[in-house]
Amino acid sequence: MGLKAIDLLNEDEWEVPRRYGLVCSMGYGGGGEIRSGMNRVENHRKIEEALRKSLPRAAKLGVANVITFSGNREGMPDEEGAKNTIAGLNRMKKIAEDHGVTICMELLNSKVDHRDYMCDHTAWGVRVMEAVNSPRVKLLFDIYHMQIMEGDLIRTITENIQWLGHFHTGGVPGRHELDDTQEVNWAGVMRAIAGTNYAGYVAHEFIPAREPLRSLEEAVELCDV
Repeated sequence: MGLKAIDLLNEDEWEVPRRYGLVCSMGYGGGGEIRSGMNRVENHRKIEEALRKSLPRAAKLGVANVITFSGNREGMPDEEGAKNTIAGLNRMKKIAEDHGVTICMELLNSKVDHRDYMCDHTAWGVRVMEAVNSPRVKLLFDIYHMQIMEGDLIRTITENIQWLGHFHTGGVPGRHELDDTQEVNWAGVMRAIAGTNYAGYVAHEFIPAREPLRSLEEAVELCDV
């Protein structure tokens, strides 16, 4: 199909892609959980300890990125959450910089799939990235999630590309195939990404409703612009 990498592997799986001429483009390295992440100061020490162990290994095995999350609000104001997240990422960015691995905080929708998640709009995430200002701390722009939350994909992506380190796809609605039953113009979005200076990965993260490998092949063909 022409795929170069595989996403979202656990540490005990990081060595496997190399056997098949692939890399792990996004790994789990102890960067917290969706509900419990960077927006709470009490999580920072545990996350830092995990990243100090996982990032050197990620660098050794060619894992380009590790994922992190803001965590849920649970009554916390977005302003406070941003301040805490900035502090946490500032605390950890040198580890990533020293090892050449990018920490990516994922943008998720809080409307359908992840109720109460804090990093649910690009503007909030970009504000955090601007304050951290590291080449090794970026946003994971999940196109599926951001179509649900805000739309306006092409303009948002192109205006903020310097803060985006990774992309995920998924058909809207339902997170199924990328085809003409969905509301995203995938070819247009991919052309917009290709027209920037972005040199990272676009990973297909959808739940097939039809034959999985054929659906994946179709997604690859559609997004290869």
